[in-house]
Amino acid sequence: MYAIVQDGAHQYKVKSGDRIWVAQRDAQPGASISFETVLACGDEGGVRIGQPHLAGARVVAEVIADVQGQKVMTHTYRRRKKSHVRRGHRQKALEVKIVKIEGV
Repeated sequence: MYAIVQDGAHQYKVKSGDRIWVAQRDAQPGASISFETVLACGDEGGVRIGQPHLAGARVVAEVIADVQGQKVMTHTYRRRKKSHVRRGHRQKALEVKIVKIEGV
């Protein structure tokens, strides 16, 4: 069984046991979080699609760790000027493990 869940502006296709990275939030490793916005779910019997989401369905996940993505570099250059700016950052995220899909 799989489900398509929405977290912020991102959508993820998950099944039980998957590990995904989601947007940073206030949760400690070992805590449980749930995704209430389930857009669709399916198994060998067929697919159920919500309009816009499935009522009563949710995906429960366990927080594994706080992680940082790869470094993203930005470079600002202004022509005919002596202005060069180079900056970088690493986006913070949570690694979660999908425990179960409920109410499907």
